[in-house]
Amino acid sequence: MQTRFSLAQLADPRLKEANDIFRTCVHCGFCLATCPTYVLLGDELDSPRGRIYLLKDMLENDKPASEKVVKHIDRCLTCLSCMTTCPSGVDYMRLIDQGRVRIEETYRRPLVDRIMRATLGIVLPNPSIFRLSLLGAKIARPLKSLLPRRLRSMIEMAPRAIHRPSDVDRPQVFGAQGPRRMRVALLNGCAQKVLRPEINEATIRLLTRHGCEVVVARGAGCCGALELHMGKEETAKRKARANVQAWTRELEKDGLDAVVINTSGCGTTVKDYGHLLREDPDWAEAAARIGELARDVSEIAAGLRLKTRVIEDPPVVTYHSACSLQHGQRIREEPKRVLKEAGFELREPAESHLCCGSAGTYNLLQPEIASRLKERKAVNLTNAGGEVIAAGNIGCIMQIESAVDMPVLHSVELLDWATGGPKPGALCS
Repeated sequence: MQTRFSLAQLADPRLKEANDIFRTCVHCGFCLATCPTYVLLGDELDSPRGRIYLLKDMLENDKPASEKVVKHIDRCLTCLSCMTTCPSGVDYMRLIDQGRVRIEETYRRPLVDRIMRATLGIVLPNPSIFRLSLLGAKIARPLKSLLPRRLRSMIEMAPRAIHRPSDVDRPQVFGAQGPRRMRVALLNGCAQKVLRPEINEATIRLLTRHGCEVVVARGAGCCGALELHMGKEETAKRKARANVQAWTRELEKDGLDAVVINTSGCGTTVKDYGHLLREDPDWAEAAARIGELARDVSEIAAGLRLKTRVIEDPPVVTYHSACSLQHGQRIREEPKRVLKEAGFELREPAESHLCCGSAGTYNLLQPEIASRLKERKAVNLTNAGGEVIAAGNIGCIMQIESAVDMPVLHSVELLDWATGGPKPGALCS
């Protein structure tokens, strides 16, 4: 793609990066067939190629974001399927993040939109507030038909059961069983420990059972992905620094072999901390080091050679590959391999590359498109013929669970069960 940035513009490292990404694109259009919004809507501007043109025009001509640009950038799921498909290696992730920062800086959203985004930014990363909001959603559920579509979507996504805080989520160290093979820090997240505390519990049991000392570091918390994808880069950086500081402290104290993440949306962001904080001389080196240590729990499990037991009548598992795992982190085979090695028969759905519509806060901010993607995904998962669905991302789990008539579990819950842990509660009823 030809660009016309001035020399003065190219002196800005961000515009220089954008220019390099634009020039990588060769207009081939391979991305169109794998972009969920283009597949649904058929609008070129709702494809990666179309969005690249919009971003190029905005940045190259130093324009504020227009309503048209905001509409089509907001519709992007950041599923990154286009990056898997692209033969030229266009770094769409960093381009779309830069575009969202520009929107946040130059566009004033309608009042309702501003309130909605501000509320999500306050509620979801704060477990105490989030837990209270779920109680409010439970009370409001009988009245949901009277509410606006966005609020109705929020209530529909809220779980019916509200869990108490888990004991494993406070800062502490869980000793390895037997000889210590690894020392790892666990990102216990924010929304996940409210929605499904059993995921962190299963992760810790699985890792300690296989010789890992697991640290829940004091000061570590939300990864910043939610704010980053809403263009609030400074807030995302602040949260990244807090995590880098917490894990670096553990690294320097007793060493760390990995930072384990069991929410793949978070993992994609943490692995990119080096880039996020690259312009900060006080944090760039430490952030890059933490990014290099970050591992999805499936990567760790694959390297541990799990000691499995024979489960009587194990369920057939349909594996849903979260976009942030298969496209964002390029992790495709490890989750499937460890499930098969644990004794589960595995099925894969049609259109496994297409997003389920969760995408962080997307299902709350773009409920119509998200609902269509959810229904499409539910049909494909159901048709695969499994008895239980396994995924590696809490957003996908909650999205899919609201549309299918079978249990939806995190893969680590099945692995924990297969290696000596309790049977997942969803399979006991």
